[in-house]
Amino acid sequence: MVARVNLTFEEMWEKIIACDSKYDGLFFTAVKTTKIYCRPSCRSRKPKKVNVEFFHDIHEVEKAGYRACKRCQPKSDHAPHIELVRKVISFLVNQYKQKLELQDIADHAGVSAYYLERQFKQATSETPRSYLEKIRIDKAAHLLKNTDRTNLEICYEVGFQTPSNFYKVFRRLRNCSPSEYRALIREEKQH
Repeated sequence: MVARVNLTFEEMWEKIIACDSKYDGLFFTAVKTTKIYCRPSCRSRKPKKVNVEFFHDIHEVEKAGYRACKRCQPKSDHAPHIELVRKVISFLVNQYKQKLELQDIADHAGVSAYYLERQFKQATSETPRSYLEKIRIDKAAHLLKNTDRTNLEICYEVGFQTPSNFYKVFRRLRNCSPSEYRALIREEKQH
């Protein structure tokens, strides 16, 4: 059974525009006009949004008549223990609002915390915690861009326990504060 990630069409679209490899294997981008499907991280020219549909399972996308992209090769797994890593990433994407400790994630994956962290870092070059922070900040950036919620509401909505940690992590990953980010987005929309 493939673990599904709870992302909206808009969020998945943002991931493919950013060529975000964190979501490889968790969903596939299918282009109706070419009948080709890709990983979210594919570097090929981006299709028109209206020509895209998303699938969570490689068998579903192939059953729908799409063929694999020759550039990004979505059928091949490039990292060892990829199923464990995908299971953990799906869990993190779906449970990012929860207070998660490494042991909680390891329990879900059915492995020891030490083994999980080692395998996850080997496959992604990150710890599960830093990966979770990136997911939360991606969600926060999406909310800052598309809603009028306050920074504090967004902080708790995306799973941070304290505003100070939210601001610190946001600044580290986005090189600006949440308020500065929202101002930049509004400025871009005006131009």
